[in-house]
Amino acid sequence: MNELELTLNRTIAAPREKVFNAWLSPVMLSKFMAPPFGSSEPTRVTNDPVKGGRFSIVMITPDKDIPHAGTYLEIDPFSRLAFTWESPYSLDDSVVTIDLAEVDPKTTQITLKQVKFKSEEAREGHEKGWNAILTLLEENLA
Repeated sequence: MNELELTLNRTIAAPREKVFNAWLSPVMLSKFMAPPFGSSEPTRVTNDPVKGGRFSIVMITPDKDIPHAGTYLEIDPFSRLAFTWESPYSLDDSVVTIDLAEVDPKTTQITLKQVKFKSEEAREGHEKGWNAILTLLEENLA
């Protein structure tokens, strides 16, 4: 089933540079990279935001910690990020690409694409998770 992919589009009321920088800031990542059902504790984040650098995102839930990690494949300032996505629910070679387009100086169009999933159920779970993450990103940039 690794041919499965998902694409999400979201328009956020924030400048493109601010949106881009949020994806590389451990402080901001800890605020919006959270489980879709909420958490009482902030996500733990470490990252080395350079091409070939690694990141670690551990989402805290009441039942368990959910580890995510990856390697930055592409960092094109203010327009594109691409990274591998390693999680208990993804295939090892899953890749996430985030494209940012300026709608106007205060508004950004985000296109998030992830490829390769274990199953349709895993893809649906990631779709729910990424939608929740994009909502939290928007709330934290407001």
